[in-house]
Amino acid sequence: MIKISMKTLAVFFGLLILVGCGTEDKIVSLSGNTMGTTYHIKVVRNERLPTTQLLQAEIDIALELVNDQMSTYRPKSELSRFNQLGVNQRLKVSADTAKVLNEGLRLYDTTQGALDITLGPLVNLWGFGPDKRPTAIPSAETIAEMKAKSDIHGFSVKDLTVTKLSPDLYIDLSSLAKGYGVDKIAALLNKYQVEGYLVEIGGEISVKGVKNDGSPWRVAVEKPSSQGAAIQQVIEPGNMALATSGDYRIYYEENGERFSHLIDPRSGYPIKHKLASVTVLHPSSMTADAYATAMMVLGTEESLALAEREKLPVMLIEKDDDDYDVFYSESFAPYIR
Repeated sequence: MIKISMKTLAVFFGLLILVGCGTEDKIVSLSGNTMGTTYHIKVVRNERLPTTQLLQAEIDIALELVNDQMSTYRPKSELSRFNQLGVNQRLKVSADTAKVLNEGLRLYDTTQGALDITLGPLVNLWGFGPDKRPTAIPSAETIAEMKAKSDIHGFSVKDLTVTKLSPDLYIDLSSLAKGYGVDKIAALLNKYQVEGYLVEIGGEISVKGVKNDGSPWRVAVEKPSSQGAAIQQVIEPGNMALATSGDYRIYYEENGERFSHLIDPRSGYPIKHKLASVTVLHPSSMTADAYATAMMVLGTEESLALAEREKLPVMLIEKDDDDYDVFYSESFAPYIR
């Protein structure tokens, strides 16, 4: 573990900025809206790529499909239809949804419960799901009641059939679905055998190859500041995905107390510790996305221990009074510019 004290850092973790994207006429640049956020894609041109308009349409259709499969905001999505089932009822889902559900099950064990996709009742209770913000802070009794409805063993996946085993089960895939969307677009571009691309959805990124001039793709991580963009660290991901999570953007305040959107499944309450943001590198953006969420729940010490066990390249920014400290796992060093 490597620690660097940063006395000039401001408040919270920011967006990921794309650095030095090459000669634009040799790169296809696309952007749009999806999953309640935006996407930005840069692809090195080749003769196999369709026209920009057709490629944009193909990307938008692919992202719409992920929404139709896994969004809790769409009442007819596969996930919403499953959540509406009664106990012991089952639903045949797409291979995409089954894959994400199985990864959620696997990572629950790997993170010792810090990543729990059955956290939906608590997310909704605290006002960070499709339901509106609560008019009052939930009582300890209500929190315990909603926590009891979270049950990672409350469903099973066999091939493409998902069975609901717990009557109150409500699955929320928001910790994996955005990253999975990045992976889907990366796979779409790979079928055209492009030599290089950078795909970003709401700060989750997948990178392949190099730019048209042969130089590496670089990603600049902002300093955690609410005052505007300032670079904290430049990273060269290589052929890797990169995801971030932080508690600075989605929150509300009640009676002077701040409530983060990141809920600890083990306690049922929003997180309250010094860790301000996490950056994780992994071959899969879906998995990086989930690990980043889990590590925000675990806090700095447990996250570094998890990173070393799983050999994950991670960067953590921790609050320290009015300053910030930056921690790196040992395997993060090769990606630092």
